[in-house]
Amino acid sequence: MNDPLRTALAELLDGLPPTEVAAAVDRLIANYRGATPTHAPILRDRADVAAYAAYRMPATFEAVRSALEAFADTVPGWTPGSHVDVGGGTGAATWAVTTTWPGERGVTVLDWAEPALALGREIAAAHPSLRGARWQRARIGADLTLDATDLVTVSYVLNELSGADRAALVDAAAGAAQSVVIVEAGTPAGYDRVIEARDRLVRAGFRIAAPCPHSAACPIVPGTDWCHFSARVGRSSLHRQVKGGSLAYEDEKFSYVAATRLPAEPAPARVVRRPQIRKGQVLLDLCEAEEQLRRTTVTKRHGDLYKAARDADWGDAWPPYGSVS
Repeated sequence: MNDPLRTALAELLDGLPPTEVAAAVDRLIANYRGATPTHAPILRDRADVAAYAAYRMPATFEAVRSALEAFADTVPGWTPGSHVDVGGGTGAATWAVTTTWPGERGVTVLDWAEPALALGREIAAAHPSLRGARWQRARIGADLTLDATDLVTVSYVLNELSGADRAALVDAAAGAAQSVVIVEAGTPAGYDRVIEARDRLVRAGFRIAAPCPHSAACPIVPGTDWCHFSARVGRSSLHRQVKGGSLAYEDEKFSYVAATRLPAEPAPARVVRRPQIRKGQVLLDLCEAEEQLRRTTVTKRHGDLYKAARDADWGDAWPPYGSVS
């Protein structure tokens, strides 16, 4: 996790009773895994927001950062000059954007939970590029209007909305932004929401930049599987207490789509499962530009590509950008 963010969270949570935070986390987990109606904000008060910061902000940051890095590879040389984070809560996605594209830009975080916005503003004071960000209360749904911007991020928000509000939000993002990145939980339901958004973005004239190597229909047969990836999340000591774990890390599963109106260079293929390394060979499950899923075997006879395959990770472009296939 970003070191300034880790430090800011540690200072924020210092002195908070872990049992109090853990109780709020239990409720957040239930909402995160389920469905929350649009009239009931998940983050209701300072205790909820502190629990969210301990429980979800590090994982959200790593998932969004992973998605943004994959997107950034497809648009080399481009840097967003403005960013709107819809339903941004405490602003994890804004930290991920500044990590991916360092420097100052116009940043607006929209959320309907005032306690989340207040705490996000407090945490952002630790980052020079985020001190000027606007933290604005807004109802995320059919009535949302967005100003023109280079980049819109929507992370772990669609699960909180009705179908009509999800559609309206994606349409608003498509009408305002050059590029849109949407991240959801790496569950079958999260993937379904991402595919729904992906289809709307394509119909709005966007090109899919990542993770898909094409903008055609997803080749996964509905109901048989789902596309998702994993990000490694470092845990603080309080984070381990709150979540009842002993490991120094956890793996955050997420689904995402990055779509753009910019000229983009999607990966020729994407690794969609953990590579299987065997003696003298690596098995890669790929989603390919030919609109198909295929397993390929890379062996020592492939030379440098074999070394690249041994270093490949779940979610990587294949072959790696800059390599020769």
